[in-house]
Amino acid sequence: MLLSLKGKRALVTGASSGIGAATALSLATEGVKVVVHGRDEGRTNGIVEQIRQSGGIAEPILGDISVTESAAGVAAAADAAFGGIDILVNNAGGPSDPSLGLQFFDLDAEHWIATYERNVISCLNLATYFSPQMVERGWGRIIQVTSGLSFNPLGLQGDYAASKAALNNFSFNMSHALKNTGVTVNGVSPGMTVTPMLEKWLADVAAEAGQDADPRLGERIVLDNMIRLTVDRLGKPQDLANAITFLASPLADYINGTTIRVDGGGSSAVH
Repeated sequence: MLLSLKGKRALVTGASSGIGAATALSLATEGVKVVVHGRDEGRTNGIVEQIRQSGGIAEPILGDISVTESAAGVAAAADAAFGGIDILVNNAGGPSDPSLGLQFFDLDAEHWIATYERNVISCLNLATYFSPQMVERGWGRIIQVTSGLSFNPLGLQGDYAASKAALNNFSFNMSHALKNTGVTVNGVSPGMTVTPMLEKWLADVAAEAGQDADPRLGERIVLDNMIRLTVDRLGKPQDLANAITFLASPLADYINGTTIRVDGGGSSAVH
């Protein structure tokens, strides 16, 4: 793609693997200087090295942005890395405790609060930090990665689904707060996407069906029996990275305040 992004500066949170890593690599391919944020030093540095070996420019930043004090340090370090940030991709997030059950009532109020802080307050803190400088320059992009569960909750992961739905509202609301400034605020909503975590689950699905513990076999079982898509495959991190990179570009100037579903047609309703 040629998206007129050369020389822009981006912070991608949760960029040490999965969708975040694919997004960091995609932006770097377009000539963006990328701050790669993660919590695992080895994986984070690995993505930075991939970018550099491909001729791109990147710097690593470590820290837990779900804690306000730590998020402030991550923001300041990212700001200093390239003298400002033009593109903020709020990708980091997830349930507060992935080891707990998925049913709606498996979690108490404290876990709901912790998940909200991890998925919403972290985005608020970073957007609040970087949006003033974007407004001053008259150009900027703030992009949230939400979830298909934000549109189609299924009685599962209530804390996570509600927090991601809040991010859809966050993007719409903040876009109005920043109207006519040159700063756009949008989101992307992934469907089931084959990240390293999902690959393990797909292998388990195949094994439980009496087949080899092969994620590809698990994907076929899921597509045939568990979900309904209009595209005959699960998502890939690059699918989301492509959408995010486009939204980050000047070509998307007229897209603001929306969350784009990148889900293989998996939504069960018109939104």
